[in-house]
Amino acid sequence: MIELTTVQHKQPLEYLAPAGRIGIISLATDFNIEADLKRIYPDDVQFFTSRVKNINPLTIENLRTMAPGISATVDTILPGVELDAIIYACTSGTIAIGVEQVAELIHKVRPGVPVTNPVTAALSAFQCFAAKRISILTPYTEAVNQEIAEFFTSQGYDVLSIAGFGFEDDTAMTYITPQDIADAAVACCDPQAELLFISCTALRASFVLDEIEQRIGIPVVSSNQALVWHSLRLLNYPAAVLGFGALLREQLAVDAARTSE
Repeated sequence: MIELTTVQHKQPLEYLAPAGRIGIISLATDFNIEADLKRIYPDDVQFFTSRVKNINPLTIENLRTMAPGISATVDTILPGVELDAIIYACTSGTIAIGVEQVAELIHKVRPGVPVTNPVTAALSAFQCFAAKRISILTPYTEAVNQEIAEFFTSQGYDVLSIAGFGFEDDTAMTYITPQDIADAAVACCDPQAELLFISCTALRASFVLDEIEQRIGIPVVSSNQALVWHSLRLLNYPAAVLGFGALLREQLAVDAARTSE
């Protein structure tokens, strides 16, 4: 006969991720998002990812097909455990589906939880830098870039230039090297731009944000960097994060100083 016993823990249960728990809705084809966020988020913040089905090639029409799966995807992120924020991690998908609709689909399952996405995060970052004239670099085709440019123009921004690598395969976008991203960013940024936005969670831009800012002399905002920054703001995170551009280094420090006052 097998003897069955129950053991008791001697220490109090440890509350993991004391600074915050963040749910991530990632594209099924995104090769980069977890690795990038792990590099950027502080150790006391933890994120939990679930993937929503999407279709290659990346077109505006295909991006919209994700919408019906968003609520079900949210429902699989730590059911029954409180989340401090939820991220829908697709820039072009947010524009294709709509900021408000994405938030609605998330709140159907997780009402009341703060929600962000790369577009909302980027717009908030633009405001922090008081930037109105922007250049944009993406991995997308010209057809998708047209939609991206029109969206930011509709939000009151002067899009001076937009350049893309012409990729339709979301997974392959991650294969673009950080150095190619940096060089393309410098080449495509308009001299009159007040800020450069690098769109797409699949791009490994976080490796070269500081380098690009040094080379062009203006703030650089990328999708994943903006997501981390905006979600940390939602958590009232009390410190700057170094190594990933002025947004996390300077603006997060400003927020922390205001919180401590």
